[in-house]
Amino acid sequence: MPGFVSMSEPTPPESSSEPLGDSSARAAPRRPLARHPLLRQWRRNLAFWLGALLVGLVALAFAHLADLASATFRAVVAKSPWWPWLLCPLGFAGLVWLTQGALKNTRGSGIPQVIVALEQRSSRNRNALLSVRIAVGKLAMTLMALLVGASAGREGPTVHIGAALMYSLGRRLGLYDKRTVSGLIIAGGAAGIAAAFNTPLGGVVFAIEELSRTFEQRFSGLVLTAVLLGGMVTLGLMGSYSYFGRLSESMPLGPAWIAVVACGVLGGLLGGLYCRLVLPTQRGPLGFISRWPIRFAAACGLVLALLGLLSGQHVFGTGYAETRSILEGHPVVGDDFLLWKFIANVISFIAGIPGGLFSPSLTVGASLAPWLTPLIPGASLPAVALLGMSAYLAGVTRTPLTATVITVEMSHSPDMLIPILAATLLASGVSARLNPLPIYHALARQMQETLAPTKGS
Repeated sequence: MPGFVSMSEPTPPESSSEPLGDSSARAAPRRPLARHPLLRQWRRNLAFWLGALLVGLVALAFAHLADLASATFRAVVAKSPWWPWLLCPLGFAGLVWLTQGALKNTRGSGIPQVIVALEQRSSRNRNALLSVRIAVGKLAMTLMALLVGASAGREGPTVHIGAALMYSLGRRLGLYDKRTVSGLIIAGGAAGIAAAFNTPLGGVVFAIEELSRTFEQRFSGLVLTAVLLGGMVTLGLMGSYSYFGRLSESMPLGPAWIAVVACGVLGGLLGGLYCRLVLPTQRGPLGFISRWPIRFAAACGLVLALLGLLSGQHVFGTGYAETRSILEGHPVVGDDFLLWKFIANVISFIAGIPGGLFSPSLTVGASLAPWLTPLIPGASLPAVALLGMSAYLAGVTRTPLTATVITVEMSHSPDMLIPILAATLLASGVSARLNPLPIYHALARQMQETLAPTKGS
């Protein structure tokens, strides 16, 4: 296939000269040891297994550093509430300036870059999207974004970093054929999700629902094994834990199921609105961003600082503490937090800085619960929060199965599986009415248009 080096290397041609004696005793050509099919198979297995373990370790280290960066920003803000007015605009402008050149592919979530890389026929473009330099840069830039208070997550960047590490390891081991390369990219990205949230099943479903649909390839056992290995690294080093604790919520049939419909509709509407706001167009109201990106980023930083002041300094970072307080039934935020966090997510994304949208989306969705719970008889605040966070995530990403499995795994609430699935399917359908193309694939299409066509590999 053009653009890819086949993994089945040519067999050395036979000699045209006959050996002395019986012609039937012609000596078969000797295959070089490095080209032996068994060794090629072991190289492939080694790339998947070793790569998955590496991704798991990097994802854990990244999670620890991200928490440290967010905690550092909060500690600085605790000294004086005026620090965001300096750190946010200068930090946003600096990050956009740093990503203007060789590190431009570190911008944004990182998942669109992985999708584009899967569709590339040119290894030059794939290398530009998934090089080790980009992986390291993505990690560093995302930490810097959290250090200056961006309302961003680390899960999308972890997908990008995981895919880049697995892809680069495969190239080091001489694996170039299309099927193996695609499998390595998918396995790396999905292993990153599994390790980031300690949700191995969520990583598998994410790989199938979001990544593997971008090319024609049956999902292989090697890819599944790699994803599970990435999740097992977290399990082995951190123990059996749930990201949001063991809530074990349930929702029996009855009036409480009104929350399923309410969260599904509202999550879909808000998720679709978010997508409409963050998808840039050259002729739209945000078309000027491409002309003054650094100034625009600084302006976004100022708006974020204002939102921080209005929200009591709660809109910064991933929103983990705020989400967990709602899930535990003791919110530390007011009813207006839903609006401020939603705007903060939009501002942080359109600024063009590195950072994901998974965790902040969960926070926005969970913030629906304080509004809805008093209106629905028999509904508990944590259960409605789980419905809201999964529904809003599905409305943004249009991946209802991923949102369902990740939410159930993160909260250890298997009894909520059916109501959560119903809410995410409804939210995804509502969001599709506002945006025909899912956000990651819309961003990937825009990114694809900016790549110069190249020939060869």
